Amino acid sequence: MAERENRARGLDVLGRHPVSAAPSPAAAPARHRPLHPGMRTLLTAFAVLTALATGALYVLADNTANTFAWTIEPPLTAAFIGAGYAAGFVLVVLSLRDPVWAHSRVAVLTIFVFVVLTLLATLLHIERMHFDDDFGSLGPLAKGAAWFWLAVYIVIPVAMAVLLVRQERAPGEDPPPRHPVPVVLRIALAAESAVLLTVGVLIYADPATAEWVWPWAMPPFTARIVAAWLIAFGLATALAAVAGDLRRLRTAAIAYTVFGVLVLLAVARFPSTLAWDEAPTWIFLGMAVAVVLTGAAGWRAAPSPAELRHG
Repeated sequence: MAERENRARGLDVLGRHPVSAAPSPAAAPARHRPLHPGMRTLLTAFAVLTALATGALYVLADNTANTFAWTIEPPLTAAFIGAGYAAGFVLVVLSLRDPVWAHSRVAVLTIFVFVVLTLLATLLHIERMHFDDDFGSLGPLAKGAAWFWLAVYIVIPVAMAVLLVRQERAPGEDPPPRHPVPVVLRIALAAESAVLLTVGVLIYADPATAEWVWPWAMPPFTARIVAAWLIAFGLATALAAVAGDLRRLRTAAIAYTVFGVLVLLAVARFPSTLAWDEAPTWIFLGMAVAVVLTGAAGWRAAPSPAELRHG
């Protein structure tokens, strides 16, 4: 009789409350995959390098013959490439501030594509670098910059490829997408991605193509570096369009906005480079404005880390 009453009250045969069983590991919430320490170290180094490149190319755009790895003409081209490095700096710094790998994947893949394409372009046009015998009259800063550039773009792509594999194999899972990207923004990003990738691939494959798809003339080496940034950002916008999560879009959106704004400022600084009576100039400016608007829209729509903590 007493045993039946104990069972009815949820007690064991001695009249005690049973100890609750510990939840099984399968029932425990999955831990989000963090940014790998090695990747964090590499991104820190890349932040320093992109800051240096921004100063040498965007700030000192008209002095690359003395301060950079090769001479870039016209200065607007140097400023355009410098804008890419400034955006890369923003990508890296924001990625370092976020401990979750899923939120930095698009940014890191963008950087990886750029460094691989830049290494290939450097090897194809190595005779244009400032350490060639033809540049014997140049100062030590320009020659040192050339050797430094070559070393960086050999080491960084290899190290990043290794760390990407280790990063994806690290324990943990990606957080589920919780902040859908608006359909209108997805369409805009997909359209911009198509333009950036098409122009970038055309110029990279055949730099002579720049004569009719780009608003100013560029020599082959520099044209391929410009194309590398176009392809990298085209990939970033494509990934953002299909990512399905504004939280994962935020870092790339901020960098995208910075890139567009700095390109427009570079045009304002060197307006004489452009042929204002030709269509490619206005297409280029329209694309730059579209980059700013879509980047700002994604930035504004995406929840900030502070909002996520208090949400």
